[in-house]
Amino acid sequence: MKTPFKARFWKTSRWFIGLFILLFLFRLVYGYVATDVTTNGDYSDNFFSSIDNLRKNYATEKLVLNKGDVQLATAMASNQKYEKTASIKTKTSEFEKDEKLVKGKAKSFNAVIQYEQNLGQKGSRQIHLLIGVNPTLFDSLYKELKEVGVLKATEITKVDKTNEYRQLNAKKASIEKTLQSLNDLKTKGGQIADFVSLNDKILEIEERAQALGVELGNFDSENEFCTVKLSMYEGATEMSISFIHRVKVALEWAIKYFAIIVFAALVSAATIFILLLIMDKLEIINAVRNKMNE
Repeated sequence: MKTPFKARFWKTSRWFIGLFILLFLFRLVYGYVATDVTTNGDYSDNFFSSIDNLRKNYATEKLVLNKGDVQLATAMASNQKYEKTASIKTKTSEFEKDEKLVKGKAKSFNAVIQYEQNLGQKGSRQIHLLIGVNPTLFDSLYKELKEVGVLKATEITKVDKTNEYRQLNAKKASIEKTLQSLNDLKTKGGQIADFVSLNDKILEIEERAQALGVELGNFDSENEFCTVKLSMYEGATEMSISFIHRVKVALEWAIKYFAIIVFAALVSAATIFILLLIMDKLEIINAVRNKMNE
């Protein structure tokens, strides 16, 4: 029994309608994903990684032990050193206002701006701040600064520096011992050339001792800070895209590519049909030739 034309028509139409809906949904979902990727931008670059000789901040881990272990707690606390750094990258359309806000918050937490770099012209300015803050106020300041502008990226890193601290103290002890030995040699007699060479050696050791003293000075309890690295970029605030607009764009895209697919399908069908006709014609011609040759 032949299928009625109306039934065949609706059966074929369902396939085309399904294809159109599939294209529409694909474009609608893609609009959300693509927008999120575009608006997030690339904030993976770390400005401070390219800057040398930045101030290093260290802090002491406060250990809580029993009252009877006060002496042990003091000894351990003095040795548990760490470096804690927060990186904040934010974007703002009110650059001057938020710059003052950031510096005001730093001041309210008694934090120290240890490094500042301003870049760019108005409309695309940047400011990069290295802020040292008391370890007990680190979390509070970090939370406050995250609320300035539109947060784009954030990270907290904590690195144990105990071994480095102990190695510096060991070097200090070794240098002091060497320096003492060299100074003792000065009291003994000898040639002038040897005496001059000894003085040069003592000066070299003293310079190393001074440099080591600067490094160890970063670990002093008076200089204990945690670090907040803030990078703020100027730019217009991203506007949210309405659902109606997304539907409109998805419909336009779906109609366009649906028409292309249908047109391509019709061209392909017409091409195949013409080829079949040609093949049929060739078979008829060959059949006539064969009959005439008999």
